[in-house]
Amino acid sequence: MENAQIAVIGTRDQTALIRLAGVERYAIITEDERGIEEKIRKSLKEFSEDPSIGIIMIPDRWVAHADDIIKSIRRRKRISTVIVEIPPSYEAEIQDVKDHYKSYTRQLIGFNIEI
Repeated sequence: MENAQIAVIGTRDQTALIRLAGVERYAIITEDERGIEEKIRKSLKEFSEDPSIGIIMIPDRWVAHADDIIKSIRRRKRISTVIVEIPPSYEAEIQDVKDHYKSYTRQLIGFNIEI
């Protein structure tokens, strides 16, 4: 997949920060709105069905709302879309982010990558 795009599903603040890095595809979901689960699921389905999107970022606390869709994407024999769970900003200080993504990468591809 050449020139795969990144998409993010998140709150207004999360998407704004990631958009500053050049991400153009996003879905803003307000946590206090009704139907949050359906909006998360709909956005995830739309992004995962778009062949131009290679990475979808989603807050880890929202994964439970669409766990079946995420598992389905990860089970595909041909990896076309990678789901990256982003920790909330207030947990980033508590959690060792480097170890989190190192472990996540190992789970995804089967080995560690050191940068």
